[in-house]
Amino acid sequence: MGSIKVRNSLLSKKLKRTETRLLIIDDNQLRYNQIAAIFKAQDHQIHATLLDDLKTFEKQLNLPWDIVVFGRAYDLKIEQTLSLIQASSQPSLPVLLLEPDDYNQDQYQTYIHKGIYDVLNIKAPETFYISMIRALSYSRLVQAEHRLLNELEAAQTQAQSLVAETHKAVAILQEGIHISANAEYANLFGFASEDDLIGLPILDVLQPEDLAQFKLRFKKISQGQFEQGRFELRTQNATVKNNPLHIEFLPSGNEDEIQLNIECGTSTPAAITTPTAINTTEKVSNLNSTLQQINRQLTNHPANANAVVLFSLSSCPNEVFQSDWHATKAYFANIPNFIKEQVNVPVYSIDSTLYVALFQAESNSVLNSLLIGLNSLQKPQLLVTPQHTFPLHLKLGYCELSQAIADEVRFEQILTKAFAEKLPVFSSPKIDTDIGLTTEHIPTKVQLSLLQELKQKLDAGDIHLKYQQLYDKQDQHTHTYEVSGGFIYNNQWQDLSDLADLKDDVELSVQLDRWILVEACKQLHNFITQYPKAKLIVNLNHHVLLNDQKLPELVAKLLTIIGSKQAHPLILQFSEQALQQNLSQAQPQIALLRQHGAEVSIRGFGDSLYSDSMLQQIDAQYLSLHGKLTKMLASEKDMANLQEKILHFIGQKPVEIFLMELNVMNLFANAWNVEARFLQGNYFQKKLDRLTDVQDQ
Repeated sequence: MGSIKVRNSLLSKKLKRTETRLLIIDDNQLRYNQIAAIFKAQDHQIHATLLDDLKTFEKQLNLPWDIVVFGRAYDLKIEQTLSLIQASSQPSLPVLLLEPDDYNQDQYQTYIHKGIYDVLNIKAPETFYISMIRALSYSRLVQAEHRLLNELEAAQTQAQSLVAETHKAVAILQEGIHISANAEYANLFGFASEDDLIGLPILDVLQPEDLAQFKLRFKKISQGQFEQGRFELRTQNATVKNNPLHIEFLPSGNEDEIQLNIECGTSTPAAITTPTAINTTEKVSNLNSTLQQINRQLTNHPANANAVVLFSLSSCPNEVFQSDWHATKAYFANIPNFIKEQVNVPVYSIDSTLYVALFQAESNSVLNSLLIGLNSLQKPQLLVTPQHTFPLHLKLGYCELSQAIADEVRFEQILTKAFAEKLPVFSSPKIDTDIGLTTEHIPTKVQLSLLQELKQKLDAGDIHLKYQQLYDKQDQHTHTYEVSGGFIYNNQWQDLSDLADLKDDVELSVQLDRWILVEACKQLHNFITQYPKAKLIVNLNHHVLLNDQKLPELVAKLLTIIGSKQAHPLILQFSEQALQQNLSQAQPQIALLRQHGAEVSIRGFGDSLYSDSMLQQIDAQYLSLHGKLTKMLASEKDMANLQEKILHFIGQKPVEIFLMELNVMNLFANAWNVEARFLQGNYFQKKLDRLTDVQDQ
């Protein structure tokens, strides 16, 4: 018998035809030369850049790359590099780690879980090359997928424009029977409505003159031979005025269904010059484009549970129309951007006041959890444009999907249902948030209107909770979120943490914090369906700690409702300044909170002469450093001083450190050079109105 030659297609010339873009992070020019030589020995064209510092990496990360190779760097750690890439425009960029000097095989899985694509030994050039090629192949596939999706979307948009111009009659058939049709199709064959066609055989409607020829062709089409699907057909149906019909059979997206398109001629000039017709055409085009994109998502990324969520304006504030044209235009242009930022999934526009998103999950319970979490977006919001801040009031509804959407008619039905169907809500035992206090009600004398409006907002449940995910350097508590309460006053956001006016109404302050605590815990209970290890750090004012004797009891009840398997899913965070001013009262109360299952954090910590003594006297497990300390990350000298401060705090007590307000890449990256475990800031995730994972897309 002859020998059979087998070749790995990855090692063919395909990957050599284009330049390979390598970003190499290393402080060793010799290793860089060795990598370049390995590629050139295999006839690869390469464009490689060598760097070993953060500032250069920050610039290079804005350019497209195929592979990142990490060896050793002056001020870049591998974990730091991974976190920066994950937050960049190329989050799937494969990172290959050159084996560190102290590497052993037991560490392999740890590196993979961190986000490393593979760990390579450059001393074995042949194996090194094959691993690089595997990574390159994966990288090119990801790039090709993104490129093809963009091209497909552009082609789909162009196709929808043609459909809008030709007004095609469309029907969906199942085993030769009509299951749906659009208005043009019904009108073409003389039916009063589309529903009259459902259940009718295709032969009864088309009535072909050459019946035998049509049956033969349709049999082949039903078997998937759609190259036979476009032809002219002469019909005996007396209702049809233009004979022959130009028809085309296409796959519908569902395996047992076929789509039939029939050209009905172009629209008249008068029709396309009226504003109403233009708006209708635009809506039809957007509707069909959205339909196709949702179907593509369902096909390419199937899930066990799916739902379409419809976002619409519940009302539009008058001030939007009382400004200039540019302000009005900016308002409507920014609505989809606001929604996209909040939901973290693609959002599709039907028109300037209707938007659709597809939510997918591995089970109905997880999908239900996702939908419940969206309820917060129906509270009054603020929409910020370059020159103005406007109110935004959204209405949300949903419709679950069991299969791809057949056509525009079916999609309209889905949207109609979604418009009417309210989001599911979390039902929990009623918890009293309005209790009798040991202090008397103190009437306010300063800015009475602000506190009056705040009281009204509380009564209406219009207090907002903002959530911000923290980055855990140790990758153990990856779903830890800081929670802060706030409300909208005179079209401005008012943060309730340390709101000075609340000192004039202690009872209101306590009621607010109890409400915030209860609502945050409801959201956590819902969210652990998706992420069982989630934790919350809830910002509270000191009044609830000092004046609410039932706070420990409330915390114990809430921990039961949360139902988490984590030891301490709830962390209560108080201001250092407020605790310092009320130290003797705060100490026993914090001890009680600890006994009832909560952990405690001190915010705004470390910028006071009393910080050291405070740390010794308060039973805290976490320290959230003052914003002034975050600014020390901007220079190397100050960074060294910050490291000394942090080591000093940790030396006094085994606490975990939160570094806050890391809103730009440079600060976020430099935070890896100090011993703070948790990093928070807009570079990783902005403050949002719902709990969601950065990588949950």
